[in-house]
Amino acid sequence: MSRTKNLAALLAACALPLLAATPANAGVNSHCGKYLCVMTAHHNRFVQDITVKTRDGLPGTLRSYWGNFHSRKVHAASHRWEVGYEQAHAKLVCGGLERDGRQIEDICVKI
Repeated sequence: MSRTKNLAALLAACALPLLAATPANAGVNSHCGKYLCVMTAHHNRFVQDITVKTRDGLPGTLRSYWGNFHSRKVHAASHRWEVGYEQAHAKLVCGGLERDGRQIEDICVKI
């Protein structure tokens, strides 16, 4: 019986940090425009992922930005951060699309 209690206590101790690391208000937000969608996974101002995709599948140059982060222009925009990275006062996660040297659309998601 004592061995079972010790095992249960050990398992509970191992599970506690996992529960503490799980954010209570984690969210996934997205917003789509006519040509592009921006998706982000975050917990309050702690953004973990930004993904920008075209809706029509046509070629173009994408970029993503949030606070002081601005991705370089690429054909597939996605960026991930370690959990716990925060930019104070950064309330919008955004993405943009260029085609033939023209800015087509910018979309932002409020976090």
